[in-house]
Amino acid sequence: MSKPNHIAFIMDGNGRWGKKKNKSRNYGHLKGVETVKKVVSAAIKLKVPIVTFYVFSSENWRRPRSEVKFLFKLIKNYFSKEIKSVISEGIKINILGEINKLSLDLKTTLKKSSQLTKKNKKIIVNLAINYGSKNEIINTIKKIKNKITIKNFEKNLYTQNMPNPDILIRTGGHYRLSNFMLWQLAYTELFFEKKLWPEFNSNDLKRIIKDFKKRKRNFGGI
Repeated sequence: MSKPNHIAFIMDGNGRWGKKKNKSRNYGHLKGVETVKKVVSAAIKLKVPIVTFYVFSSENWRRPRSEVKFLFKLIKNYFSKEIKSVISEGIKINILGEINKLSLDLKTTLKKSSQLTKKNKKIIVNLAINYGSKNEIINTIKKIKNKITIKNFEKNLYTQNMPNPDILIRTGGHYRLSNFMLWQLAYTELFFEKKLWPEFNSNDLKRIIKDFKKRKRNFGGI
């Protein structure tokens, strides 16, 4: 089997990792950003063209307000400080989700980052922020109204013009999709890791890709 064209990540376990280290959940989120950077670098070396990270779900608003505020500040600060590096590394940033519901300053930062990196071609990094797959599906149905076909439907998803993920990796030991890319993951190979997200590394990614290449994908055939 050829290499994967698209790998999606549910980055579970940041808060638990922070607590495990006798520190705060926010400390775990901070370390989680470092793991994202390492995974993107590894994906570039492995020539994976698209990666998608589940950053903030539509259900994450239920978390303590202080944690939500920290997460958004973390995202904003990252792009404020690292955007030149992102551009020089050839990373194209793409945002999936209902970002219009975010604060003006964060929304501006995300849109600016997408705009500044739109010509980059080394790797596409999708960040799913305020993302919920059920909302995505409902919004898509509203767009296409009575012209519902699989092809037309997929052309109106957030991931339009992209291949569906070949691999989904979820860290943290839980075996569920958590309202993430429910349509796109229909034929995706699923890998559930016990490691918490800050513990995940490039060797884990290489191991999973190696396993993926051994699998036979029939897509309903024989």
